[in-house]
Amino acid sequence: MGSADHQRAHLTSRPKLPSRTDVPSDARVLVLLAHPALHRSRVNGPLARAARAVPGVTVHDLYESYPDHDVDVPHEQALLLAHDVVVLQHPFYWYSTPSLVKEWIDQVLLFGWAYGPNGNALMGKTWIHAFSTGGPAEAYGPEGHNRFTLRQLLAPLEQTAKLCGMRFLPPFAIHGSLRLDTAAIAEAASRYQALLTALREGLRPRDDSHERTEVVTHWEAP
Repeated sequence: MGSADHQRAHLTSRPKLPSRTDVPSDARVLVLLAHPALHRSRVNGPLARAARAVPGVTVHDLYESYPDHDVDVPHEQALLLAHDVVVLQHPFYWYSTPSLVKEWIDQVLLFGWAYGPNGNALMGKTWIHAFSTGGPAEAYGPEGHNRFTLRQLLAPLEQTAKLCGMRFLPPFAIHGSLRLDTAAIAEAASRYQALLTALREGLRPRDDSHERTEVVTHWEAP
């Protein structure tokens, strides 16, 4: 197959993206799901299914939508405008995100739209990560195997959110994913649903020092 035929095959096989009008009127939370092998995922698969069961939450699978990494920028920007909260759900690959998330950031968060002169489209919205790690919680810190805390490792992404005028919350982290049993994964999925419900309701971290907190677990009305 020639390169032109290969490109056409990619385009015709791409799943139909929902339009902005397909987003329910009460949807406030957008989950950008990014897992390159979701069918093999022990944790992110159940978390995604749990998220889809929460009213007012839109789950958008980036790898399913863009297997060729050719991101539909107007569509993604419309989804961002239609929601108040953006949750980036992914495995914590190499202390960061899977590659498509970086591609999505590079293509979607444009100068003059998301930041820079007149770039205020996302001002006041909320950005939070929900991810799984292979290592245990104690591995992330000055005395741990990975040397840095999760918040320190997320610093480039936090600064990206800040540059866009967004509120960056501490992550929702599921540690030791390879060693979790079925009951522990189900409990994590339940906690994820509670988080998404709190975000949908516009709740905020109870601790006013959330800028320094590793993981938010308690919420209150603003």
